[in-house]
Amino acid sequence: MTFPLSRLGADIARCSLCADRFARTPTGHRPRPVFWVGQGARILIAGQAPGMRVHRSGIPFDDPSGDRLRNWTGLDRPAFYDRSRIAILPMGFCFPGYDAKGADLPPPRICADTWRAPVLQALGPMPLTLLVGGYAQGWHLGRMAVTQRVAAWQDHAPHVFPLPHPSWRNTGWIKRNPWFEADLLPALKRRVREVLQDD
Repeated sequence: MTFPLSRLGADIARCSLCADRFARTPTGHRPRPVFWVGQGARILIAGQAPGMRVHRSGIPFDDPSGDRLRNWTGLDRPAFYDRSRIAILPMGFCFPGYDAKGADLPPPRICADTWRAPVLQALGPMPLTLLVGGYAQGWHLGRMAVTQRVAAWQDHAPHVFPLPHPSWRNTGWIKRNPWFEADLLPALKRRVREVLQDD
């Protein structure tokens, strides 16, 4: 059964499946689902999970990682946050918290298992999907090392582009893999323009 996107969005906004899990983390925070969907969107950005800054603002990719991702796609902020054209659907809707060492915890699997399929069905087919990071790539394409998956981007283009996470932590990875900026990003920007021009 397909549910209307508006109903799904309201149900997700009230989701508290992980309340106990989050309460046990060092941050002791409450769930705050962060996602960005609208009927008719043409590009799906499948991310990982919000960080603390996004948890506070409630706006996906409202951080330096988002600045880098917008640069990769060639989209400015107004275009990136146009729900009628761009859907942003992380694997975990809520900030998962930090572990004892201060590193981000992985997105709880229950989130994608509960919500992902119905939301994707409600959104309908997408001309372009960006798989940002290993968790999104694993769910959509099957488990494989991120470098291996991104290096094989032409196997999935023009409809799917696997990308590393745009975190500053991956700056070294980008420098070690110059083909990413030389070959993949120009192709990605062209495809984003094509898809939105057809809108």
